[in-house]
Amino acid sequence: MSSHELEIGRGERFKFGENWSRFLSLLNEERISEAERSLKKMLDVESLEGKSFLDAGSGSGLFSLAARRLGARVHSFDYDAQSVACAVELKRRYFAEDENWKIEEASVLDVDYLNSLGSFDVVYSWGVLHHTGEMWQALANIQSLVAPRGILFIAIYNDLGSRSTRWRWIKKTYNGLPGVLRAPFAVAVSAPQEAKAILRSMLTLKPGEYIRSWTRYDQNNRGMSRWRDIIDWVGGYPYEVASPEEIFDFYRERGFRLAKLKCGGVGLGCNEFVLVKEG
Repeated sequence: MSSHELEIGRGERFKFGENWSRFLSLLNEERISEAERSLKKMLDVESLEGKSFLDAGSGSGLFSLAARRLGARVHSFDYDAQSVACAVELKRRYFAEDENWKIEEASVLDVDYLNSLGSFDVVYSWGVLHHTGEMWQALANIQSLVAPRGILFIAIYNDLGSRSTRWRWIKKTYNGLPGVLRAPFAVAVSAPQEAKAILRSMLTLKPGEYIRSWTRYDQNNRGMSRWRDIIDWVGGYPYEVASPEEIFDFYRERGFRLAKLKCGGVGLGCNEFVLVKEG
């Protein structure tokens, strides 16, 4: 049994890959195109032709697919075997037998593995490093993979003090529950926020918007349905956080400059950082 499976069995880790495998049945051209637009906007590019792209913690493989469609040579890896299987399936569907997309099962905490990869023009790790259990070590490890003048694009959960501490307890509790109790628990803890969303839609005389959030793809949740997004959020453990200033200072000391920051109004969500490694 792998260390990943042991951690899940002990209630120390969420089955991210299981969540992503359900997502594959919902994948369509609209969602892939939205992922491409997201990369182009944050990286300020129209194409990744001729660039190397590392997807560290590739999850569903959606953004690896987007980068490959934009022309990049892609290397994807994930700690979760089911997530790796998702990326493999996407490659089979869209880039079968393509030598410019490589997928492996590995951990961002495995320094020997990382050292074997070389460097990349773009290193992408969206909403991953705070789930390793050793976030600051993961943040340190990944910077070595960025080529000089290359780009590091990461997203890290925002630190809101006691609210973040409360959610860490919720997430840990979810993973310690028997399987049959997890969905009811997720419903219970997400009910207050859903009630606010319903009330907001009623007060603005736009109840249809709330209904559509359950029936239509929402570009803000990276390709998940609303329910999958709830499960991913409630169950997402390990869970660590950082303020924008902490991330900025951490990478500035390691020779990076901030090129783009997306942090306003994210609440408990992710702050996004595009950093350039100085030559």
